[in-house]
Amino acid sequence: MISPALTDASAKWLDHCRALGGAAENTLKAYQADVLGFLSFMSLHHGGQQGLGPLATITVSDMRSWMASERARGVGARSLARQLSAVKTFYRWLSEREGFEPTAVLSTRSPKFTKKLPRPLAEGAATAMIETVELQSTEGWIAARDQAVVTLLYGCGLRISEALGLTQADAPLPPVMRIMGKGGKERIVPVMDAARAAVDAYLDLAPHLPDPAAPLFRGARGGPLNPRMVQKVMEKARMQLGLPATATPHAMRHSFATHLLTAGGDLRAIQELLGHASLSTTQAYTAVDTAHLMDVYNRTHPKA
Repeated sequence: MISPALTDASAKWLDHCRALGGAAENTLKAYQADVLGFLSFMSLHHGGQQGLGPLATITVSDMRSWMASERARGVGARSLARQLSAVKTFYRWLSEREGFEPTAVLSTRSPKFTKKLPRPLAEGAATAMIETVELQSTEGWIAARDQAVVTLLYGCGLRISEALGLTQADAPLPPVMRIMGKGGKERIVPVMDAARAAVDAYLDLAPHLPDPAAPLFRGARGGPLNPRMVQKVMEKARMQLGLPATATPHAMRHSFATHLLTAGGDLRAIQELLGHASLSTTQAYTAVDTAHLMDVYNRTHPKA
């Protein structure tokens, strides 16, 4: 049971994070769940409902007990590292506010895990995916819609939420678009001719009355297109093409970045196009590109 004081402190911390404007609402909800889970454990660990006082005396042993408990209930290293990061952020804020020493929490080491590299499609596979997606519906406008969405993901490096967040006021697509990404971060994205043409073709066939405020991409009943529908149509297409389960909508965005890098694109420019807050996130693509080059080398270089 978490005390009212702890609940209030966690709520004020979330308001603080929200005011900084650096995190999306879904991220804040994840932070909240992570911190409340930690506080619940510590309350039980110390014998029931506790206020703010005991948090100032948390020890390294307490932190180890919490992490061991999380691992015992099946939490993976990656997820536990995320939880610990949220707890540390909260604890740093709380210690400054309440005036206690946070070293025991802040010095806790994050569990080690192997970072998963992005899994892009080969250029030919990305093109085949766009062409095959169109074949999954017998309804002409829906087929054109699906192709337009996937073309935008690959041609502009958009997240699925960003593509489905476009409205009819954004059409016809301009040569350059302003995209509002995670955490309210705005970026400028060039729109390739193929993507503009795909959206135009879809709109020519769409049966809905023009409405600037309506979603650009609509479902069969006229409402906003559900992201799951895009995932399902790509699932069907990848099975026909013999592509792995990693050929998802987000993989099209990864493919956009990786193919730009392979073609000699500047890492900083790609960071801006993707809307990554940190260059380290974009640098993952250099590892992908290196892995691809080594694979080609190992398959083609004559063995001694």
